[in-house]
Amino acid sequence: MSLMFSATYPERTSSLVLCGSFASIKAEPWAVDQETFERFLRELETHWDQGVLVPINAPSRRDDVAFVEWFGRLERASASPGAILALMRANYEIDVRHVLSAIQAPTLILHRVGDRTVPVEAGRYLVQHIRGAKYVELPGDDHLLQAFDQETMDLLIDEIEEFVTGARPGPEPDRALVTVMFTDIVSSTERAAAVGDRRWRELLDGYVDVARRQLERFRGREIDVAGDGLFAIFDGPARAIRCGCAIRDAVHHLGLEVRTGLHTGECVVAGSKVSGIAVHTGARIAAAAQPQEVLTSGTVRDLVAGSGIRFDDRGSHVLKGVPGDWRLFAVTST
Repeated sequence: MSLMFSATYPERTSSLVLCGSFASIKAEPWAVDQETFERFLRELETHWDQGVLVPINAPSRRDDVAFVEWFGRLERASASPGAILALMRANYEIDVRHVLSAIQAPTLILHRVGDRTVPVEAGRYLVQHIRGAKYVELPGDDHLLQAFDQETMDLLIDEIEEFVTGARPGPEPDRALVTVMFTDIVSSTERAAAVGDRRWRELLDGYVDVARRQLERFRGREIDVAGDGLFAIFDGPARAIRCGCAIRDAVHHLGLEVRTGLHTGECVVAGSKVSGIAVHTGARIAAAAQPQEVLTSGTVRDLVAGSGIRFDDRGSHVLKGVPGDWRLFAVTST
């Protein structure tokens, strides 16, 4: 529809940005035959509202139970099975190949090289037939924007910004008050040696899966996973505390114990990177925690006053590389 609008109303189109787009489903280079398409529609109708589009549109998230459940709710909230089938059939009939040469607006075409929904050849076809179009291939297989990893999303946004403004400034670091959380597995080296590499990898995968589900539940943002350690940030300390406790409790069925450290402070946030003395402080607090302990700085304890969260005073500590003495508190009840 955007291609048709741009060709029909050039005076009303300043520029055109397409991501994962196509001119026709039925024609080359995509060429989905009627039988295949009808089989897809039957699958769609049978499993609509169960996240049926995830394996197709976001293969990297097909085994992410929480993501599939969320997308199933999105399917259910967005359209009935009858409505989505009508929309898909309309999409199948669209063929705008004949209008491409008439497009005058500056055009940016973005396409993921491994797109499982709309093959990359469809994007290449567009750039070959739209005069002067700029074409950028992005890494990855997912078609669904909500499933893009942060690095690819940053790249996509940078390309659009440069196309629209003519400039591509580097990321400007922002300072923000955040709560940092560090979690790692207790005695991981000894445990890995005891159970063997294969079983240890299974346990690590289970631990990370549990942690990510809880991060989504408490609106945390994963920053890094390295070995048996996880680093995340939150915009509120109470949710960070509850998330840390939830991860600790949820990994218990895996036979794992974790230690968790939390601190709230001003950090430098630049894209997917978070840095600053508050980050180092949170890591040192985690290192000081006992097995199964969620340990916080006094700053965190003070910020959640009145929330009903209870603490035990763990006394004054010297944190390696962090100036001053730090009074730490263990969470006893949320």
